[in-house]
Amino acid sequence: MMNALTKVDNESNDSMVTIKDIAKTAGVSHTTVSRALNDSRLIKEETKEKIRAIAAELNYVPNFSAKGLVNQKKYLIGLFFSSLQKGTSSSFLAEAISGVRQALDKNYSLSVESIDTLVLSEINLQRYDGVIILSQSDEDQPLIDYLKNKNFPFIVINRHVKDPEILNVVADDSAGVSQAVDYAIRLGHKRIAYIGGSENFHSTNERKKGVLHSLKKANLPIDESLFLNGDYSLESGWQNMNRLLALPERPTLVFCGNDDTAIGALRAINVANLQVPKSISLIGFDDSPVVSYLTPPLTSVHKPVKEMCEQGTKILQNRINNQIIEDKKIQLATTLMIRESVKVYDENLANGK
Repeated sequence: MMNALTKVDNESNDSMVTIKDIAKTAGVSHTTVSRALNDSRLIKEETKEKIRAIAAELNYVPNFSAKGLVNQKKYLIGLFFSSLQKGTSSSFLAEAISGVRQALDKNYSLSVESIDTLVLSEINLQRYDGVIILSQSDEDQPLIDYLKNKNFPFIVINRHVKDPEILNVVADDSAGVSQAVDYAIRLGHKRIAYIGGSENFHSTNERKKGVLHSLKKANLPIDESLFLNGDYSLESGWQNMNRLLALPERPTLVFCGNDDTAIGALRAINVANLQVPKSISLIGFDDSPVVSYLTPPLTSVHKPVKEMCEQGTKILQNRINNQIIEDKKIQLATTLMIRESVKVYDENLANGK
């Protein structure tokens, strides 16, 4: 003899199981079922467990569109990022998306968009419950101001934002660079160059600040000809390293503002029939997956991109759910990953003595 569960399941083979089907089987109202499946405090735990068990046996699949009409949610988060041409490498973006998905409620979907293609007046905020801005450049500020003026739930990840009311998760880039340059100085390097990104990138200035801080702390001279800007691309690393190699006195170590720049620089060094680290030492930033497989493996500052995005996504979801957020600004530490691209610099050996 068929039990009630089997009967309803058979009857609903040709159509999607609904809350009313579950209510009929459980002998309760559909309101009770809805509240139980949404973990309402108004429903006893034993009733919730019973209803969940029935829902599972009936292979109930929630209709999030209908659910959204009830609780006014769209179950979609927008991730807006500075474009690849403006400093966001593919590995950086992949890490960011992975971090967001790791922390995103399973009911939500993610939409990824480039900031550079946006027209503010055409953004349909009704699509989203909240927005993550993976910001690289000060040029992203109009979008931030727009969302703030709309009082729309959003968080800025990666770039420091001065406004204390804006949710913000960042890494301490400057401290990470200083740690790396301090390490190089301890190994004897005194003539240190820096290849950064565009001047309007906040990260360029933060990372340059880290280099300058270490040089000043060690009472080393600062040569402006050793500080070059690019756009964080492979080509930028190639071109700027060739400029540094053409100097009458080349640097003994070059700190690159990101790993793509370092890879381009490494190529330029090799083409010039020089070697890393024998001829010149090299440090990158981001610690992207590929750098440990280079020849030689690249010393790089690990930026916790995935962790930043995980924490930022959790905070944004709390904001969407109107929960109190005590820490609106979170700053995570970086880590120096020491590999084989930096050597002890012996000035006597370098000068052939």
